[in-house]
Amino acid sequence: MRVDIPYGDDLLAVDLPERTQVISGGQQAKLPAVDDLSAAVRAALDAPLGCPPVERLVRPGARVTIAFDDPTVMSFGPVRQVVIEELLRRLEAAGVNRGDVTLICANALHRKYRHEELAPFVGQALVREFGPRLFSHDAEDADNLVYLGRTAGGYDVEISRYVAESDLTVYVNAGHNRGFAGGWKSVCVGLSTYRSIRHHHTPDGMSMSISNNRMHQMLDEMGALVEAKIPGKIFKVDTLLANPFEVARIFAGTVDETRKAALAVLRQLYPDRRDLSRERFDVVLYGVPNWSPYAIFSSMNPILTLISSGLGYLGGTVAALGQQGCSVIMATPCPDAWDRVHHASYPVVWERVLGRTRDPYAIEREYADQYAHDQPLVEKYRHEYAFHPVHAILACYPLKRLAQIGQVYVAGAKNPDVVRHVGFTPTKSLDEALALAGQRHGADFSLAYLDQVPVASKTPM
Repeated sequence: MRVDIPYGDDLLAVDLPERTQVISGGQQAKLPAVDDLSAAVRAALDAPLGCPPVERLVRPGARVTIAFDDPTVMSFGPVRQVVIEELLRRLEAAGVNRGDVTLICANALHRKYRHEELAPFVGQALVREFGPRLFSHDAEDADNLVYLGRTAGGYDVEISRYVAESDLTVYVNAGHNRGFAGGWKSVCVGLSTYRSIRHHHTPDGMSMSISNNRMHQMLDEMGALVEAKIPGKIFKVDTLLANPFEVARIFAGTVDETRKAALAVLRQLYPDRRDLSRERFDVVLYGVPNWSPYAIFSSMNPILTLISSGLGYLGGTVAALGQQGCSVIMATPCPDAWDRVHHASYPVVWERVLGRTRDPYAIEREYADQYAHDQPLVEKYRHEYAFHPVHAILACYPLKRLAQIGQVYVAGAKNPDVVRHVGFTPTKSLDEALALAGQRHGADFSLAYLDQVPVASKTPM
């Protein structure tokens, strides 16, 4: 059986045993792109779900914040720009001065973005017009944050002052990754702080499930507190994509209703991961492309390659497909390369944290708060376009999958020492990895190849 496996920037043509089960890790059906994006946006804004149209939610002279998903969302088309421009037209017609509108990139603990980096997403004309009124959220700017309190479940809710004090905040979601995005995650993560995010961004907290999503249950509780404190001030636009460049569906209205509409469609596209196969396999194989949402305008590094993508985004199906004690084979060159500007804390965490432990619960317990409050690294987040220092810690949490995985083989790694640093086994080739897996599980081991849709290695502009 010959298959093409993603391998960094390339595809490897490899022969697998005939008994291999090929399992699709992507969506089971494709949504067609809308013929006219502007018309689709207007239609959604004309008939919002659960609330009046946006122009009826404001009065003349109102102050409005329009927030939008940052570039880590794999949505490279013009949807943010088209929605924002239509919103501005409607707000202006309702008597809102464009000078009283603020545009915020909702980057949370991700790095901030320069104007020239945001221009491809929101349009150069808006960048020029808004100037200093277009900026990235700063999760460490105490003067522009508001603590709303603690939920019944004990979750702290802290958000941007612009959301709390504007007469209306409109959030433009640019795409969904299964059940991970949308809903209250937009405001309660994208425009929030570590104080809030630490509750759900844990080894066991983050979830891409479309149904019964534990992370969104917590976020819904946070959102209920936001609604109680600033009722009726959040309007949402949610987007489902046909592909990274084109929109398939767009919904407007309340946070809860737009997420409900999006999930209804997503359930038709993605089977529950537990239903991908009735069989549980000795070995799960997949390739790791040279791409991560956290490498936009940057580059991959060993944490992103081996853990965040390798065990996280791409390894999320292992729990459903693998036997307890299974082996994972990931194919990647995994270069020993670090962007020390945008990923300033990553090489530090690689050496000082992963050099001591691979236990994600110990990492969270012993290091999360330490890195969250590392002031020199926090300053790099605030002023030098680096990811927040705690982000490198969060990127290590997919190590929790090692509780199920007996061995991880990294096929084709250029630097074996990089792989050994996290306790994985480097092999020169896929054949060598399969041979070693055979020694662990027996010559007739069961093998699943996870066929995942390749993604662009760089942001297309």
